[in-house]
Amino acid sequence: MNIDQAMARLEELGDEKRRAFNAKRGAGENQFGVKTGDLRKLAKQIKVDHELGLALWETGNVDAQMLAILLVRPKDLAADRLSAMAREGTCEWVATWLSSYVIKKHPDRESVREDWMASNDAMTARAGWSLTAGRVVRSPDGLDLAALLDRLESEMPTAPPQAQWTMNTSLVQIGIHHEKHRERALAIGEALGIYRDYPVSKGCTSPFAPIWIKEMVSRQ
Repeated sequence: MNIDQAMARLEELGDEKRRAFNAKRGAGENQFGVKTGDLRKLAKQIKVDHELGLALWETGNVDAQMLAILLVRPKDLAADRLSAMAREGTCEWVATWLSSYVIKKHPDRESVREDWMASNDAMTARAGWSLTAGRVVRSPDGLDLAALLDRLESEMPTAPPQAQWTMNTSLVQIGIHHEKHRERALAIGEALGIYRDYPVSKGCTSPFAPIWIKEMVSRQ
C-alpha cells in the first residue's frame, strides 16, 4: 500500500462521531475520525512498513499519524527524528500512542529523557515526563526521587497542560510505588490542587494525585 492508497482508506473509514470525540481531545480539522479499532485492523493488514509510516506521519493528519505509530520500527528512528516526532504530535491522543508504542521502545529513550523534561516545547516535555513516570515504576535505580519531587512541586503549577498531565502521573507513581516518599507526594498533590475538580466518569479514579495515590495503594 502506498501513501495515497493509505490516505484514501483512512478517509473511507472516517466517522463523524469519532471526529467530534477527537476534537474534544485537542485534534484539529486535519483528521477523518477513524475509530481506534479500525486503525488497528488497517495496521494489521499493512503490517510493519517503516517508510509508509514516516510518510503518513508527515501529513500531520491525526488518523495518519496514529496509523504511522503502528507501522514504524522504533529502532530505525534516529534520536533526532524521534525528538521531532515528539514535538510534531498533533494532539494528546497521538502523543499518548507515540509514547506507548514508539518512544518507550526506542533504544535511545534514556539519553533523551532528561533533556525532554526540561524542554520549552509542551509536547516534548510531556513525552519526557511520561518516560520518567515509567522509570519510577519499572527501573527507579539511579533516580533521585526527592529531587524529582522538588521539581514537580516547583514546575507543575506553571507547566503547560500537555506536560502537566504526565508530570502529575510521575508524582502519582512516586506516591504509589515508593512508600518512603508517599507522604510528601500526597502533600504536594494536596497543596497544588491540580485536577482536584477534574470530572470523572462513574467508576473511574480521579487524576487528583491524593485520591489516585490512596486508591491504588489501597488495592495493593
